[in-house]
Amino acid sequence: MIRVSKKERETKETSIKVDIAFPGNGDVKIETGVPFFSHMLTSMMFHGGFDCSILASGDIDVEPHHLVEDTGIVLGQAFKEIFNSNQGIKRFAESKIPMDEALSEAVIDVANRPYLVYRAEYPQDRCGEFDMSLCREFFYAFAVNSGITMHLNCLYGDNSHHMAEALFKAVGKALGIAFELKSDRPLSTKGVL
Repeated sequence: MIRVSKKERETKETSIKVDIAFPGNGDVKIETGVPFFSHMLTSMMFHGGFDCSILASGDIDVEPHHLVEDTGIVLGQAFKEIFNSNQGIKRFAESKIPMDEALSEAVIDVANRPYLVYRAEYPQDRCGEFDMSLCREFFYAFAVNSGITMHLNCLYGDNSHHMAEALFKAVGKALGIAFELKSDRPLSTKGVL
């Protein structure tokens, strides 16, 4: 069964449109106007096995903070809708991804209990023009709006790009595992997630 969600958010600062389907073929089209961020989202969605279109624009001439955060909000809302469409999912998942000298991991619980633990010490503060502190802002907005508990760790690395890309890929892979259908009922002793 393919689950689909379309979400939009329009503010005075940003315009975000997300279209997502799972399971998919990894057909991904991301346009944010922030090349490094688009690259990270493409890696995340592709390695999770999601078909995804994200069209985001905003006041990046000021700085990309609003765009990154709002994209996390809208993408999180889309994932929550997919989650609520069938609660018989695997729920728990983890993934470790290496990229050259870097190793990052994501451990998640899709259970309507949003929480973020984020541990990453990037050796370079920027990748191109992208401020690496915005990675946490994206994942925080995503976790809160999706209802997912996320423990994200960049375990080690010498290159901020490699560390972040391994982390985004690990998140995508974990999401793809967690959202697989397991049964007709929620994976919870309470009977509901």
